[in-house]
Amino acid sequence: MTAPTPLKLLNREQAILEFNRRVLAQARREDVPLLERLRYVCIVSSNLDEFFEVRFADMLDAARDPLSSVTGQDVERVGRAAHTLIDEQYHVFNEQLTPLLLKQRIVVLNHADRDEPQRRWVGKYFEREVKPLLMPVGLDPAHPFPQVANKSLHFIARLSGKDAFGRDNRIAIVKVPRVLPRVIKLPANLSDGRQAFVLLTSVIRAHLEDLFPGRKVEAFSQFRVTRDSDLEVDEEEIANLRHALRSGLTTRHFGRAVRLEVVNTCPAELSEFLLEQFGLPSAALYRVNGPVNLVRLNELIDQTDAPDLRFKPFEPAWPTGRLPRHKSIFERLKKGDVLLHHPFESFEPVVQMLREAVADPDVLAIKQTIYRTGAKSELMDLLIEAARRGKEVMAVVELKARFDEEANINWAERLEAVGAQVVYGIVGYKTHAKLLLIMRREGSKLRRYGHISTGNYNPKTARLYTDLGLLTADADLTADADSVFRQLASLGKFKAARRMLLAPFNMHSRMLELLAQVEKAALAGYKSARVVVKINALTDAELIHGLLRTAQAGAKVDLIVRGACMLPPGLPGVSDNIVVRSVVGRFLEHSRVCYFRWAEATDGEPGEALFLSSADWMSRNMFRRIEVAWPVLDARLRQRVIDEALQPYLHDTMDAWQLGPDGRSVRIGDNGISAQQALMRRYSE
Repeated sequence: MTAPTPLKLLNREQAILEFNRRVLAQARREDVPLLERLRYVCIVSSNLDEFFEVRFADMLDAARDPLSSVTGQDVERVGRAAHTLIDEQYHVFNEQLTPLLLKQRIVVLNHADRDEPQRRWVGKYFEREVKPLLMPVGLDPAHPFPQVANKSLHFIARLSGKDAFGRDNRIAIVKVPRVLPRVIKLPANLSDGRQAFVLLTSVIRAHLEDLFPGRKVEAFSQFRVTRDSDLEVDEEEIANLRHALRSGLTTRHFGRAVRLEVVNTCPAELSEFLLEQFGLPSAALYRVNGPVNLVRLNELIDQTDAPDLRFKPFEPAWPTGRLPRHKSIFERLKKGDVLLHHPFESFEPVVQMLREAVADPDVLAIKQTIYRTGAKSELMDLLIEAARRGKEVMAVVELKARFDEEANINWAERLEAVGAQVVYGIVGYKTHAKLLLIMRREGSKLRRYGHISTGNYNPKTARLYTDLGLLTADADLTADADSVFRQLASLGKFKAARRMLLAPFNMHSRMLELLAQVEKAALAGYKSARVVVKINALTDAELIHGLLRTAQAGAKVDLIVRGACMLPPGLPGVSDNIVVRSVVGRFLEHSRVCYFRWAEATDGEPGEALFLSSADWMSRNMFRRIEVAWPVLDARLRQRVIDEALQPYLHDTMDAWQLGPDGRSVRIGDNGISAQQALMRRYSE
């Protein structure tokens, strides 16, 4: 193998912010419906919340570690990039979207914009719905600065004069209850033919002095603090992971502060006071020109009656030709595998297969991994019903699925209550594999049926995320799936599967071997040597250098990376044979596909390999998670994956971006071909 030319990898945190810059660009697109443009602004806010809660918090910890390569300068650079992105976000909201909403007679009314009847209505709403739930806290030695939970909205006010006891306590804090709606629609008779809204913060702001009788509010601001929200438990020291996480959920909301948001009119005196209370440096202060927490504007989108300003409804297709709707899925799978491409095809066949298994007296056992299935889930209800009917049910519940811990703990407890066998995977390793296995008695034998997927068992997100799933009765694949479940339950020695790759054991090494095989073919003069990888993130250094070696040998390398990519493409003599694309469209790209070509097909050998996987090319996925990848051996299914999940994305000229060697992305075009739209048309027809 040729040695890779040394290069400096791109910064992961800045790569995440660059992805969010691509998402924000969707809000600028005139071909995107207006309310959907506003939704992209909300998505960026939600993404940035998680970025600060997890990634930036981890970066701050690393900068304090003398053994870490992360420096204070790295933190400053990322902080500046975050400030710039957030400023751009509010500019898009204020200068582009708000005027366009106004043209559509959709308006958010500040107190100064409201006429007298509207002010009277807002005043009555405040007295009736809001004021009874507000409890202002005046600060003094007996009333210290209150506990402020992660991302909870508050007001800070500076008051004139003295309090009722003659003391000079001038600072008060008002918590905005989470139970109150953040966006309130005014009655039609007060809206002059428009759809008029007021924000809860505007309602409170207009009546803030009502909370402090006899005193004037001299200055005030909204504020919100973001905290480190990664659940930290010492898995080696605890006897019961579920109980430890349940306990940890109560303290997660009060982790170390990492960001403070205030409105841009907040007086310096108040912002400095808040920074001091939260122990934050001035760089952690984010002054925003508008509502603190734009995520809550999703409520405006949901309440607005304007179907023309949303994406046209899209109904996922049922794969009628390959899976008759009202016939046994088990019988169909005896004839061959069925590949499902979500959200273009419905997730319902997966649910139907589980329904059929629950109702079938010949089904003896059901096993399933649970990562992000949602607080409400028909799949989980079906597993519970299966256990009630006396079937053997095994659920591998990942309790540390970030921000879904509570829902998963609740499902685990409900499953255990009806006698299902619940295991939590392996200490120190998240179970991220997506597997469903059904054991059915057929005559004198037991036969396995399964579902393997790149995405979660969540019918809601299956309508929003692109993923690939396989319904199968293949003896080797289902035996491999059974081995994975046994591994997770018994903690026995790893035994290589027949077809599947399993992280943390052999997936990483096998991907490197396949890259080396393509590299060898390229060095031998094979002109069609090729690698195409479609993933959500590329941050593992060894895999990056494997890609570099392959490209430097002469193989063409195309990477379709939705989010963070640390490989700098296009460097002369280093990575100029690598193209990195990112596609940001209506749906969230989520499928993972790895394609390797090293020879022409012969009668005995295909000369190529294609794997679908639950894993991204990140060190955490390869070494700290339970992940599966499986080969698509059927030539027709393999070609279908290439034709639908790879080729359209390599030729997208509407939703695609190309990454440069400096880590910045450039939009490839703004018209022409959209992979997602082409697939929607194909399946609609």
